[in-house]
Amino acid sequence: MAQDDGQERTEQATPKRLREAREKGQIPRSRELNTMAMMMASAGAFILFGDIIINGLVELMNQGFVIEREHIFDTRSMPNLFLQMILDALGVITPLLIVMVIVAVFSSLAVSGWNFSSQAISFKWEKLDPIKGMKRVFALRGLMELLKAFAKFMIIGAAAVILLWNKSEDFIVLGNKSLDVALADLGNLLTWSFLTICLTLILLALIDVPFQIWDNAKQLKMTRQEIRDEMKQTEGNPEVKARIRQIQREMAQRRMMEAVPKADVVITNPTHYAIALKYDQENMVAPVVIAKGVDEVAANIRAIASSHDISILSAPPLARALYYSTELDQEIPVGLFQAVAQVLAYIFHLKETGSNIDETRALQDLPIPDELKRDG
Repeated sequence: MAQDDGQERTEQATPKRLREAREKGQIPRSRELNTMAMMMASAGAFILFGDIIINGLVELMNQGFVIEREHIFDTRSMPNLFLQMILDALGVITPLLIVMVIVAVFSSLAVSGWNFSSQAISFKWEKLDPIKGMKRVFALRGLMELLKAFAKFMIIGAAAVILLWNKSEDFIVLGNKSLDVALADLGNLLTWSFLTICLTLILLALIDVPFQIWDNAKQLKMTRQEIRDEMKQTEGNPEVKARIRQIQREMAQRRMMEAVPKADVVITNPTHYAIALKYDQENMVAPVVIAKGVDEVAANIRAIASSHDISILSAPPLARALYYSTELDQEIPVGLFQAVAQVLAYIFHLKETGSNIDETRALQDLPIPDELKRDG
């Protein structure tokens, strides 16, 4: 089994690749769907407006072949009459044209929606390359187009033969009818026969639409290297990004350590966790966490606090609760107000009396809500 060397197109196209493809006009389009829709629409339009169109054209022809004597000998009036007949004919077939335009627009949007690309209509010399042209002819897409053309011929031919076989008597009896009746019946037969044949194209459209979507997705597939290169272009080199994140963490940690000397107390686990709190009764609603960390960071916080004579109090449940429920420069949650208030009152009392910290049982049994408790 051959190994994927990173150059095989095995990965689905990324959103960026799909967006660039749409900008280039490379989107799935089904000509069979457009053809089927246009032919069925034309047949339907003839059923709805056929009498109006035929009668209008017949009336125009009658008028066109009846020319007044002065117009025949006036060479300047003939072009005007001819132009007027063309305009009148366009007015007669306008309903048909409107239906065809609407169907042409919406059938083109059915598969991939609206998309306008100036790059798709720009001139490219490579399109004139005969070698690339032959490659396109003998490629899978060219083979599929050949098969579709053959299938279209076979399906429409078979439908036409079956239809003519079943309607042969209706066509034969036209010779026994008057001209006006025969022409009306012939038009009706041809219209419904045309619609029936068009219905056979639905099968080709049902096959072609999924194929076009699959083929377009296959052409847009990417290699793993292309995906990595795109990630580097859009998101930056992973190594550089990791280095930037590391520098950002180091800077944030350095700023955090610089804030430790401003703390009123450092609550510890006593070795794994350390949380530095500051409370200014005049400017703060609640105590704020200005530094926190585990293991080595916690040890650094304790060392800085010791060097600056910041009170360090061991209260494991409270330390864990503060660590997991708060972020830096964030006020403590309401559920810990009472526990932290007891700690700060104890610390402020010691500072006023000049006493050393005595970790009594009362501080070990601080009130901590069950939803804020953490094990560790």
